[in-house]
Amino acid sequence: MVVKEINEEVTTESERLFAALIWILSLVTTFLGPIILWLIKKDSKFVTHNFKLYIDLLISSAIYGFVFGLLALVLIGIPLLFALGIYVLVMTIIAAVKAGQGTYYKIPLIIPIFAR
Repeated sequence: MVVKEINEEVTTESERLFAALIWILSLVTTFLGPIILWLIKKDSKFVTHNFKLYIDLLISSAIYGFVFGLLALVLIGIPLLFALGIYVLVMTIIAAVKAGQGTYYKIPLIIPIFAR
């Protein structure tokens, strides 16, 4: 089954599966699972886009976590750290669903380092 995108790029079922698995495995194996899947399918633009988006989310959440950790010293960062954890979980689930649908998704509030 092939899905046609708005930007006229076609993704195969295999590409959608690998892209969705990148997001799903990131919940269990933070870096190793997604990088192995990307290495298997790195010739796919869709899988590469999702891998880069995941790396951007990982780096952004680390930066936000560091800043919120510093703010936790004055007690402001404690609820922010909690909210960050929920945000990353929800965005990971949404991105997995969008990848499974074959949609090029951009996660809000992340720093675009690799995925542009």
